[in-house]
Amino acid sequence: MYLSTMDATCAEFHASDPAALERIKERLLTGPLLESVAEVFKLLGDPTRVRLLDALSHGERCVCDLATLVGLSESAVSHQLRLLRAARLVRARRTGRMAFYSLDDHHVIGLLNDTRKHVAEPDPS
Repeated sequence: MYLSTMDATCAEFHASDPAALERIKERLLTGPLLESVAEVFKLLGDPTRVRLLDALSHGERCVCDLATLVGLSESAVSHQLRLLRAARLVRARRTGRMAFYSLDDHHVIGLLNDTRKHVAEPDPS
């Protein structure tokens, strides 16, 4: 449940400018964009899909190569690639009957690399 500023019950008022809070609130994710961002994070919550993206960060691969890299069947890899493709995290290029997969764009590798750096940082506490 989300509280509006009217529902807030802080004992102290922490913001120096209530109008600034309203401006921020207007820029927060909502609606379909919020749902799409949450869906990407749900997809990235699965270690198999993260491994596939990591493998693809090293270059374009066919399903059989990806299956070998992540230790799954081609069928299981194809299923995961379908989900990643629907979320526009990967794309496919067909050559005859073969499909070659790659990361959809530089944002995906950036997301993967930034997350890797974040979790590798030592805990400051």
